[in-house]
Amino acid sequence: MLSAIMEDYLKAIYSLQNETDGRVRTSVLAEYIDVEQSTVTSMMKKLSERDFVQYEPYKGVELTDTGVPIALEIIRHHRLLERYLTDHLEYDWAEVHDEADRLEHHISSKFADRIAEQLGQPAVDPHGDPIPTADLDVSGAKDGERLADHQVGDSVQIVRVPDTDPDLLRYLSKHGIHPGTVVDVVEIAPFGMVTLDPDNGDGPVALPEEVARSISTQSLTQSSH
Repeated sequence: MLSAIMEDYLKAIYSLQNETDGRVRTSVLAEYIDVEQSTVTSMMKKLSERDFVQYEPYKGVELTDTGVPIALEIIRHHRLLERYLTDHLEYDWAEVHDEADRLEHHISSKFADRIAEQLGQPAVDPHGDPIPTADLDVSGAKDGERLADHQVGDSVQIVRVPDTDPDLLRYLSKHGIHPGTVVDVVEIAPFGMVTLDPDNGDGPVALPEEVARSISTQSLTQSSH
């Protein structure tokens, strides 16, 4: 049995590996989890001894073939719980991440499968993140383009939004921006603001470039720029 903290580390490493396509620096992992780097180093040694990660000092860490399915199982639990909380218990999408974090370690794979069955085998969580299948397959998941990479005049569909900032999620929700929303890029300011016009008629919404870079999209039409 792994502790919840160990599972959290494996989940974090998996997420960071997906962003970097390689080994994860312990300094980056420490910042991501919000702990001291010495704490991360100590945990990497423990996980390495149990063959969940491959860790070399000063070279970073990556999951082993033993660690990957454990990370994916916890991610499956987390995202199914988020979907269930929003769809059936009327939780706001801004509050489900922390709730799922607390619950994900305490349900079995069988329980997760029952949730998936009840929900009709959903492909994504409320924020657009892909839910691994019961076989822990995520091969169909694509990160897509970034909103910040588009030009004025482009029409795009929102695919995924970051789920860790409740204030951002409430702001997006207030302006009708969710996975599936179609938006037109109407202005890109030189000081880093991207203005969108959602197709739901709620009016323009401005986002910092940093936020726009964290949102995944799918192109519908592109400007002639």
